[in-house]
Amino acid sequence: MALFKTNNVSIKGISACVPKEKICTKDYIHFNESEKELFIKNVGIIERRVAPDKITTSDMCFVATEKLLSELNWNKQDIDCLIFISQSPDHFLPATSIILQHRLGLGKHVMAFDINLGCSGYIYGLQLLSNLISTGQIKKGLLLVGDKSTVSTHIEDKSTYPLFGDAGSATALEFDANAAPIYFNLQSDGSGEEAIKILDGASRNMVRPDTFEIKEIEPGVKRSRRHLQLHGIDIFNFALREVAANINQVFQFAAVEKEAMDYFIFHQANKLINESVRKKLKVLEKEKVPYSIDLFGNTSSASIPLTMVTKLKNELEHQHKKTLLAGFGVGFSWGSCIIDLNDIVVCDLIEM
Repeated sequence: MALFKTNNVSIKGISACVPKEKICTKDYIHFNESEKELFIKNVGIIERRVAPDKITTSDMCFVATEKLLSELNWNKQDIDCLIFISQSPDHFLPATSIILQHRLGLGKHVMAFDINLGCSGYIYGLQLLSNLISTGQIKKGLLLVGDKSTVSTHIEDKSTYPLFGDAGSATALEFDANAAPIYFNLQSDGSGEEAIKILDGASRNMVRPDTFEIKEIEPGVKRSRRHLQLHGIDIFNFALREVAANINQVFQFAAVEKEAMDYFIFHQANKLINESVRKKLKVLEKEKVPYSIDLFGNTSSASIPLTMVTKLKNELEHQHKKTLLAGFGVGFSWGSCIIDLNDIVVCDLIEM
């Protein structure tokens, strides 16, 4: 089991960026009125943000990073590592992290690399970057996560199109000998690969003559092989089976009681899933489990930092809070961490 304890690292600041354009569930023409009401009630999405063609995930992460570095007053030449986590990179190659290193004006000494992860990406990224920093060889690092998921959905696919929003984020981590330990539990199960998948476009299934042909999969579900397929029941069952168990394991590993947490910040998968996990964990205080899915949709790996920025800015700035973070989804891949947030900078939400 991938359980980790990481010392000497603290989060110094968080920033998030979303597109200006809002798409409302009530305006989705492929839902009837009853479907709209049920979707808002169960999934929890009232509106979401959709990026235009000219804006990419890296654009949103770039803007979020520039804002964060300015508010932290960090010298860019002191940054030693940049990790970019997304499933919507700028190009097949080169790595988007390398492009961002140059675009941000960071030094050539910077170690930069991409990670192809979705909903669990923020937790995995925190573990990898904090582990690199903990030795003291790297003093400051940037974790940039997000997705432009809407580019991979088709408007006539009721199983995916109303779910996803676009967002990018930046998190700054620094070596801190006085920081409380961070505890992680990371897991994966590739038997669930079909649950959330894009069939064509990479080396296993290259683009072919029928890749972009729109086909009716079932009533209300039309898409091509280049669009995202999603099997909701499989995802729901996976989340109920694995997420609470993973979180309980990290609490046991850290020898910390759930009651000590100020907040449980979950990936914003959907309200029904997250409420089911909350109840399974027996977290009775609903105010400890904030939601941003109502206004932004499922923003993949950006959803945890986006929730911090939009729902907990006042609670996190200039205070000490113990938090449980949990990400879960595509892969299947999932993980959780217990982290103390102490006097961090939380930038105002950026719209572009």
